[in-house]
Amino acid sequence: MATETGQPAARLRVDLTGQVAMVTGASQGIGRAIAETLAANGATVALVARSAAKLDEVAAAIRAAGGRAESFPCDVSKAADVAAVVEAVHAALGRIDILVNNAGVTRDTLLPRMSDEEWDEVIATNLRGPFLFTRAVSRPMMQQRYGRIVNVASVSGLIGNPGQANYSASKAGLVGLTRTVAKELAGRKITVNAVAPGFIASDMTAALGPALLDEVKKRVPAKRLGEAWEVAEAVLFLASPAAAYVTAQVLTVDGGLIG
Repeated sequence: MATETGQPAARLRVDLTGQVAMVTGASQGIGRAIAETLAANGATVALVARSAAKLDEVAAAIRAAGGRAESFPCDVSKAADVAAVVEAVHAALGRIDILVNNAGVTRDTLLPRMSDEEWDEVIATNLRGPFLFTRAVSRPMMQQRYGRIVNVASVSGLIGNPGQANYSASKAGLVGLTRTVAKELAGRKITVNAVAPGFIASDMTAALGPALLDEVKKRVPAKRLGEAWEVAEAVLFLASPAAAYVTAQVLTVDGGLIG
């Protein structure tokens, strides 16, 4: 199955046939790569993001490649919207086996200049959103005694990053949420893990410009930026039946950046 992100053929393969995966922030970047990768491995994917038009584009691309996907527009920071979307996915697709909390925003500035709104917006999307979705899917997953929850954190949440107090705090909180909920749900055969990407090639990193990107690459032992599909394959493993005894873990995908 060809992907928009340029993933090579014949990489990690697992059988997700019959499973339903919900991916937030699925309209672009890492979220789109995750959705495509899960679909390529047999899952029916519920695509979640704010833009219905962008979701429909991703869904069409997945279907054209032979996969199955449906669009579910949602503001992930609003409890009523999240509850309605989870209910709609159940009604349309019958179950939810995999949840990937990927939706995230940045509002970067140094702390003395950071507004209340810039803080609140990042925390609402990056931390409140995963809490709302995890809470909403936990009950049906407990009833079916199976589930995989994967949260997309960041190395910024592990080591901090100047100019990203809000973003780093949200991702550090997501790591704490991951480890706590993993312990709460482990007895019901539900795993909860996180991936923590480092510098990944994207529109955001491209905006840094060639000179700054060269400096970034020098900091990374692998001497390059990561690719979205490389994060997606880490998610694929954690979302697979093969990861049944892996829970409460944070898998960094950063080319050795934080060691």
